[in-house]
Amino acid sequence: IIPFYNESSYLQKSLNRILEVDIFDQVILSDDCSTDDSGKIAREFAKQYDYISYICSENNNGKGSALINSKQLISTSHVVIHDADLEYFPEDIIKMFEESNLNPNSLILGSRFIGSKERKNIYFRTFLANKLMSLFFSIVNFYYVSDVATCYKLMPTNFFQNINLKEKGFSIEIELLSKFLKFNRDIIEVPIKYEGRAYSEGKKIKTSDGFKYLFNTLKYKFFN
Repeated sequence: IIPFYNESSYLQKSLNRILEVDIFDQVILSDDCSTDDSGKIAREFAKQYDYISYICSENNNGKGSALINSKQLISTSHVVIHDADLEYFPEDIIKMFEESNLNPNSLILGSRFIGSKERKNIYFRTFLANKLMSLFFSIVNFYYVSDVATCYKLMPTNFFQNINLKEKGFSIEIELLSKFLKFNRDIIEVPIKYEGRAYSEGKKIKTSDGFKYLFNTLKYKFFN
């Protein structure tokens, strides 16, 4: 699933990266009601490739909402999330896919904080915040996860489709991990590359989202 909002500057290149990897049976482009040319770009790809589909939200509600809208369209056994902002590299999904084949009931997480892959973090405060949020999540859940805010999560479709997801924004990252630990306490982390972009280039996550991550870590530990 590729959720996006106003990514016309990056979407085409991001989708070309996906096509180059060529391991996906289905690609769902979920437009969170973009106001630029993102929808036009996505529709063109959907016309060219049978396995690519395009959906659009009626309102701009956030990444979580775009993911939730995609749930019932999935026809594969597993699903992986890919952001359209060029911060992530689809070739890393190949290793995640291999781990998933060996561990089909696990959640495979692409971590930016383990291994020696090339990483370019634009903002030190974002790097530090992600480390602290991951530590907090690990302590609360008694389960170590090095990178809770990463986009790359590959999971069984039956889990993704059957849980009640509530978060409309970026906090869906925390909700997914929290609820997976109640489904199956087996998260396998794989090192991935990362090239963070600047806010001037369209980066959307905010400091307030970090506080929501912390709050929702507690919320979804004790409630559904």
